[in-house]
Order: sequence, then structure tokens, then C-alpha cells
Amino acid sequence: MIIEQLYTGCLAQGAYYIESEGEAAVIDPLRETAPYQKKAEQNGARIKYVFETHFHADFVSGHVDLAKKTGATIVYGPTAQTRFESHHAQDGEVFKLGKLSIIALHTPGHTLESTTYLLVDENGKNHAIFTGDTLFIGDVGRPDLAIKGNLTEQDLAGMLYESLHAKIMPLEDDVIVYPAHGAGSACGKNMSKETTDTLGNQKRFNYALRAQTKEEFIKAVLDGLTTAPAYFAENARLNKEGYEAIDDVMERGHQALSPEAFEAAVNETGALVLDVRDAPDFAKGFIPNAINIGLDGQFAPWVGALISDLKQPIALVTAVGEEEEAVRRLARVGYDHSIGYLEGGFSSWQKAGKEVDAIDSVSAGAFAQQHGKGIVVDVRRPDEFAVEHVRNARNWPLDTLNEHLTEADKTERLYIHCAGGYRSMVAASILKARGFDNLVNVEGGIAAIKKTTVPTD
Repeated sequence: MIIEQLYTGCLAQGAYYIESEGEAAVIDPLRETAPYQKKAEQNGARIKYVFETHFHADFVSGHVDLAKKTGATIVYGPTAQTRFESHHAQDGEVFKLGKLSIIALHTPGHTLESTTYLLVDENGKNHAIFTGDTLFIGDVGRPDLAIKGNLTEQDLAGMLYESLHAKIMPLEDDVIVYPAHGAGSACGKNMSKETTDTLGNQKRFNYALRAQTKEEFIKAVLDGLTTAPAYFAENARLNKEGYEAIDDVMERGHQALSPEAFEAAVNETGALVLDVRDAPDFAKGFIPNAINIGLDGQFAPWVGALISDLKQPIALVTAVGEEEEAVRRLARVGYDHSIGYLEGGFSSWQKAGKEVDAIDSVSAGAFAQQHGKGIVVDVRRPDEFAVEHVRNARNWPLDTLNEHLTEADKTERLYIHCAGGYRSMVAASILKARGFDNLVNVEGGIAAIKKTTVPTD
């Protein structure tokens, strides 16, 4: 028996490869299919099933492409409705995989079709559960994403309670829990950095599983939920209806464009110039009106939160060698319309004598000396801001930045910071593109500022 977790940090997402006796299954695959196909080919195995725990909202799954390339059967839980061929498992249905059995346990609550897959080993022992977004390490899935008709988030939270207590908690304590996400995902609020655990530990330490009553559970699970990212609904739709083949998306986006061709393509298509270099490199020089979302951070979720239209044409500026990775990461969250990338990176733009822009950055120490000479803008989440912030700072959370653009004059000096520097450069690039020219990015964010004499509350 082979069980392998394939964890993708920028999405905080876990996919799973299971194999027995030359037969393999993949659970909740990412959109690029090559890693799963390569594993099966290396082991001389055939991918028989692609199990989906639910209609994912935070990424586009690879189920459709993987099934087409391997002949595997796509399996969803009861009540799922798709526009492509798939098998809708009945609650308790058993799927044979070599000497293993995989049992579909319908566990609605996060979504109505949510299903947990119980793996039974060759000796008939319950070995592991693949819980999707039903049960995380330290948390459970948020129940506010699949509200339909007369259903409320309280109704779904109640369903989740029943699912956990009827289907999962009765299982043995040594059963291993393999969730779809870990810390950093917006699909929960209290997820651990650990990506697997025993069910027994979760029964003891997971706040949601320790709730004594359904009412207590509902209150605990709904308390403190943040607004879901705008792209979630569109990704869920793509996972339900299907999407363009990943190979076609990659071929279109992986087109090298000279500075002249890049400029012409942007003007012709109205493409957004997305610069994915590290924040310090971007600050020193970039194409005017470019938006910076660095590949080194939570790239895909921030793209999804800040670019509202999945069909938006995107022209990429990357570090040399990262072009293909940028196209791939965009496709993971449904942004399939990359039109190409700047050949040779930003230096080729400079060498061509094209117009460039820059953003001033200062250390926290230099900011302390300049403090009081402008408006301090903190782009962290409201809950982060509430814990501690620079005295008299304004809170313009990055995901709602556009709602605050009228709160300052474009000529006023803005000192922008976040927790460590990633989000502040994203915000600075957006503000710069909106006509705010008097900007200063504070390097190191609040973590560095707290070590200076700048007063905080």
C-alpha cells in the first residue's frame, strides 16, 4: 500500500496518491496532471479513480484532464451534479483498489455533496480518512460557502455537526486524518500547520469536535468567519462544469514576447501587466501600471482576491526561468488567459529604453525618523490590525483596498506597511496604478516597526 500526500504550500492544499497492486487513485488533484501520471508510470500502475471530496472553491481541480488522459473514473459523493461524465457514489459505496477498499461516507455541511473517503487496508482495518474540507487538523470546513435556496449557514453548520458525529467520530482513534488543506487556506479559520494527524488527537484537541452540543458547535464554527474570496464561486463553477485543457492554457501562456511585442499585445488586448518578481526587485523598477503579486508568497489566493475577472487577459513579467511556473499557478485558480511573458525579464524592457517606474522603500528605522510626515496605511486584515498597530494608522485591508481610495488625496504622502512586506508592495503597486504617486513602502512591516520608537496601540 502506498499513500502519498502531495502538498502545495502556496495554496495550502493537499492532494493524495494511493496505490495497491498496480491500481492507483488520486484524491483532490491539482490542475496539472503530470505529477500523478508520472508516479503511476514509474510504479507501473494504472490510475483507476479520481476521487473528489467536493466542488472545490479555492482552486481548479485536475479531475477532468486527469480522467481524459488516464481513463480514470471521476467519483463525487451523493447529490453532486456535473456537466461531465462522473460517478456519483452512494453513501457507504465501496470502491476496490488492489487489495484496498475505499468507502464513500457522505458528510454534508461544508457543501451539500461533501464526502469523506475511508480507506480500509488489506486486513479489513480502517486505516485513514480523506476528509476534504469536512475535517481539518484543528478545525472544520466553513459552512457559509454553499448556501442555496432556503438553506442558511446555520443549517449547513448543523449538517456538518451531524456528519462529524455520525460518520467520523465513531471511527477508531488511530485512524489517520488526511485533510484537503492546512494553515493559510481561506476554507477554515483555525487550521494547524500540521497536515495530518490521528483522529484521536483531533477528538481531544480540535475545538469543533470538543463542542458538547449542536448549538455550541454551530456558534463556535460560525464565530469569526471572514468574507470568502471573490473568486471562490467561479472556481466552484469550473469544477462543476469543466474547463479548458491545461495543456492548451500552458501553451498559450508560455509565449515569449519581445519588449515591443509585449507592449503591443498589452495595448491591443487590454491585458493586465502582472509582475510576479520579489517585492524588493519590483520596487527598484517596473513597467508603469504593472501590479506586483510575488510568486514567493500566497500568489494564487491573492490573484483570486484582487483580479475579479477570470477572463482578464494577463501579460506576465517574471524572473528569468519562472515563466512557466507563473502560468501554471494562475491556471490553478482559473486564470487561463495569460497571453505571454516578457522575454528576458524586466532587464530586457530597460535595455529597450522603455518607460519605467519605481516605488520608494525605506527601512523601519528610516520610517521612524520620518514618522508624522504623512499618512500611515496598514494593509493587514482587520483582526491583525486590532491586535496592534501604529498609532493613528489607517486600516486599508489589501483585499478591500479599492474601497478606500477616496479616503486620501492622491498628493498626500502614504507610508504603506503590512506584517512583513509582501502585501504592502502589492498594495503599493495597485495604488501607484491608481494615480497615487507619493508612496513609501515600509520594509519589514509591523514586525520591524515594533523594534523602533514609533508608537503603537
